[in-house]
Amino acid sequence: MIGDRWGVSDAEIARLYPCDDFVTSPALQAWRGVGVEVPAETLWPWITQVRLAPYAYDWIDNLGRRSPRELAGLPEPEVGERFTAVGGRRLGRIVSVEPGQQLTGTIMGAFLSYVLVPQDPDRTRLLLKVVMQTGRWTAIGLSVGDLIMARRQLLNLKRLAERHGH
Repeated sequence: MIGDRWGVSDAEIARLYPCDDFVTSPALQAWRGVGVEVPAETLWPWITQVRLAPYAYDWIDNLGRRSPRELAGLPEPEVGERFTAVGGRRLGRIVSVEPGQQLTGTIMGAFLSYVLVPQDPDRTRLLLKVVMQTGRWTAIGLSVGDLIMARRQLLNLKRLAERHGH
């Protein structure tokens, strides 16, 4: 599918993700990944901050409000909590969490898993998989749109974690 992969290896695509448990036979499957030059425990608090803001293109997906650039000291996420916020409006819900390892949520019919894979003591792979049951043509459009937004989100989270982690 167009736009279904960015920054991931074949092995990262082949692995199981928590979001796979929530959608059988998804029309949309998209994988994103980025290497982050900090330990997983330094990256994790930034991942949990998607509960506050989307961290992609704030002028598009956050109604012009800037996503926080400092850690807010949030408690660990819990299943059932709101997954994210857009323009201050809380959306979606968390469906699975393993602190320090993965955060999975659902929003607008899509399920997303953020997975942290330690590479060595100072490097982590941040993987994101999105799955959704939808029509084929809708899936293609969503895949391309998600590629643009998710790429920016992962790069922003990488930059913030590296800036504050060193």
